[in-house]
Amino acid sequence: MTLLPKLFAVALLACCVHAQAAIDATLLKPLAGDDPDARIAAVIQIAALVDDDARKILTALDTDTLYATPAGDVLIIEDTDAYNPATGKTAPAPNDAEGISVNNRLRGVVQAALSGLKLFSDDRDTRKSAANDLLKGADPAQISLINKALEKEGDEEIKQILLQVVATANLQSPYAEQRRAAVKTLASTTNASLKTVLEHMLVKNPDGTYNEPNEAVRIEVVRTLTALNRHLTITEFVGKLFYGISLGSVLLLAALGLAITFGLMGIINMAHGEMLMIGAYTTYLCQLFFRNFFPDAIDAYLLVALPAAFIVTGAVGILLERLVIRWLYGRPLETLLCTWGISLMLMQTVRTIFGAQNVEVANPSWMSGGVTVLGSLVLSYNRIVIIFFALFVVLAVWLILNKTRLGLFVRAVTQNRRMADCVGVSTGKIDMMTFGLGCGIAGLGGVALSQLGNVGPDLGQGYIVDSFMVVVLGGVGQLAGTVIAAFGLGEVNKFLEPVAGAVLAKIAILVFIIIFIQKRPQGLFALKGRSVE
Repeated sequence: MTLLPKLFAVALLACCVHAQAAIDATLLKPLAGDDPDARIAAVIQIAALVDDDARKILTALDTDTLYATPAGDVLIIEDTDAYNPATGKTAPAPNDAEGISVNNRLRGVVQAALSGLKLFSDDRDTRKSAANDLLKGADPAQISLINKALEKEGDEEIKQILLQVVATANLQSPYAEQRRAAVKTLASTTNASLKTVLEHMLVKNPDGTYNEPNEAVRIEVVRTLTALNRHLTITEFVGKLFYGISLGSVLLLAALGLAITFGLMGIINMAHGEMLMIGAYTTYLCQLFFRNFFPDAIDAYLLVALPAAFIVTGAVGILLERLVIRWLYGRPLETLLCTWGISLMLMQTVRTIFGAQNVEVANPSWMSGGVTVLGSLVLSYNRIVIIFFALFVVLAVWLILNKTRLGLFVRAVTQNRRMADCVGVSTGKIDMMTFGLGCGIAGLGGVALSQLGNVGPDLGQGYIVDSFMVVVLGGVGQLAGTVIAAFGLGEVNKFLEPVAGAVLAKIAILVFIIIFIQKRPQGLFALKGRSVE
């Protein structure tokens, strides 16, 4: 008995022919009655109107906001207002109105009707969302309605989704030819959830029979599964490639500043990870500032956070260089121990100010969501933006080092400090500016990291070792080597993780780098100048 009302509801929905300003009161009256069949029939007839009032009634019934009065009026009551769909008027809610109860059987019919109505929406996104929802669990009883929606649908993408919905529903058809046609239609599907359904059709029972009794259908299922597996393999490969590039861009931003402080200056800065952390917390403060003072422009906080993070972390770097680092040039062990102690102090300072708990930095609206490719793979906007941002930072650093007066002095001091000092270059000032530049770039990396996860005092600790590996593998002081090493390690890590696990993948990469450095101590690209000497 449950299936017949659904089929009847779908048939009437598919015959949606007219809309009216208000719903006939006699159509609403059975909803307040006790006869379950009459109530279902009323829902069917209301849904068949396919207008705004019908949607309001069904939505109110589903959300328990539909009421009835002793006089027989059916009202939609929200707060203190009561809307009468029979008259189209709104008035204060009467005190004697009682909520209309909805059992599971009726709710199922109502929800099926609401899903079907969305296919006739004027909004493309609503229709697409409804079609995708039906794709997750198509009901054979909805095929007639879906076919009607197909006739009216003008968007080719939504049409293809609806065709797959019909085919998915027809997999349960009692007719072998219809099941075979449905399986054949699904050969181009990108819906990974159908793989389990198709594999279930090929399962052989203990008595020797198959879940799918028809051999021709089983042959078609094998072909469709082969095509689906091929598509899923391609999708998985592209997904790993994208997330490898994404990880590589994060490593690049984290290691780029280190390539300057360690590669060009020879400073083993164990507090470099805390520069990332300071940049991330600066982003958090910018978000709080905009949220409190400019809530309407909250999406612009990131544009302010970029220069703010660069200036703040650059200033912290300059302060550290003037107070501590400049006394330790040429003494790598003391520099390592000293900067490690500084990193602990910075982490504790942040814990004291912000607390030990992570804080949330929300993505701006223009970085939320993603683009869907290959049918099911979603490339998130925040990762795409970070990839291009990392490349932009690399270009900016290259221009600074090769096209500016500061860059000229940095290269001069790097190659021959004494000669640069003799011709009037203030080597101490250049050291300070170079260290500040490296820390400022790390701050930009912190801004990027804040868009991928929560921000905490230990944020930088997870990237300091990887950053050193990138710099050493690429060749100290070489931007090209840093870029290649960062993206290379990102890709290798993402392709190894599913096979070996996260920990073993890290170990394998570390062993590879150790062996590589044994064979080529200068890294991918050799550096000429002070760092080599």
